[in-house]
Amino acid sequence: MPPLTRRNFLRRTARGAAAAACGACALPTRQTRGANERFVVGMAGCSGRGIAIGTELRKLGVKIAYACDPDQSRAEQAKKSLEADQAAADLRRILDDRTVDAIVIAAPNHWHAPAAVLACQAGKHVYVEKPCSHNIAEGRRMIEAARRSGKVMQVGSQIRGTKVFQEGIAMVRGGAIGKVLVAKTWVSRKRPDIGHCRPSSPPAGLDYDLWVGPAPMIPYQPNLLHYNWHWWYNFGNGDAGSRGVHQLDIALWGLDIKTHPTRIAGFGEKLYFDDDKQYPDTQYATFEYPAGGPKDAKRLIVYEQRIWTPYWGQVDCEDGCTFYGDNGYLTVDMHQGWKLYGPKNVLRKEAKKMFDTGEHCADFLDAIRNSRRPCADIEIGHFSAALPHLANILARTGRRQLAFDPARERFLDAPDADVLTTRTYREGHWARLFDESR
Repeated sequence: MPPLTRRNFLRRTARGAAAAACGACALPTRQTRGANERFVVGMAGCSGRGIAIGTELRKLGVKIAYACDPDQSRAEQAKKSLEADQAAADLRRILDDRTVDAIVIAAPNHWHAPAAVLACQAGKHVYVEKPCSHNIAEGRRMIEAARRSGKVMQVGSQIRGTKVFQEGIAMVRGGAIGKVLVAKTWVSRKRPDIGHCRPSSPPAGLDYDLWVGPAPMIPYQPNLLHYNWHWWYNFGNGDAGSRGVHQLDIALWGLDIKTHPTRIAGFGEKLYFDDDKQYPDTQYATFEYPAGGPKDAKRLIVYEQRIWTPYWGQVDCEDGCTFYGDNGYLTVDMHQGWKLYGPKNVLRKEAKKMFDTGEHCADFLDAIRNSRRPCADIEIGHFSAALPHLANILARTGRRQLAFDPARERFLDAPDADVLTTRTYREGHWARLFDESR
């Protein structure tokens, strides 16, 4: 595989078109590597998603220096798959290596913000999986770290980097379905029952203390790792933060919203599962945006979640987003493409395409080489991640409605909700985020 050079990289990517479609803007940074030097990346988190990102980066000529995971078998498997130089357990191995240009964070959600902030402080660019943060306060901290360091921070909302979907969203913004005021998103798939388990010893090869990291320590139990951490308050954000955040990001993108909602209303509870999941299995939320934005009108985003049923009704996708206009509608399925309908539900145009991780990775690398913001910049990712955070706060407080101040990122007259905009860190842990780091 030839090394990534400025010449062959630009030949493989439509940089100008992608930058224009994403609304890219310049970053006040300078590159430390020459135009013909090979780019070096460390992988933090060796799940299937992490390997998929690393694979696409390698196709673009990137060198993988580290496959890092507290689970030794996963790290070794990723090292082999990605032909990485080293397998490691501790993130600090990547942070301390000055030859590493960037880090890909595909670890569980509770590691996203600490790893990203530490990477910026270590002078490294960041590609962080969605949701970018574990909570609202961490998302703001990530923006501050990226801006202060001048490093590129791309969020793994891969649909934003895929040209076919850029074209579909451009049609929504361009008036193809008329005036658009509402976007409806949904997640409807059957998740497994994870049962009830008692604490036990971690399996051999897993450094559980390292895995927990800066989150409050709870005992290991068999139904916690690897994927099921999504359902624990300390580590994940439920399905709203796993699948829902993609659909909510699409809604914000098409409506051209670059702020927080002012009001959240809805419902979230466990109605179906009797297991150790802590987050709702059934969730409905509406997010209200005031007038005065780019469309000069109030706008509404709706989120539906039913993770106990694989049936999604009138639409033909289990996760999706529909934009409703006064002259038609457009439905986006990140796994199948988009369809544009006119009056009387007449199909006018469609594009069949799955999101392209390779195109998204190419945008990340090009943003670094050309000192610009990537198409899924951390600030965009913060507004998208805030929506599942807000929906989960509504559910956890048992409220049916909350008012939110977008500028202060605080709730109005709801101290119980404000507590959940951040989290408690493990006392004395090297990766905890302190107020002093602002």
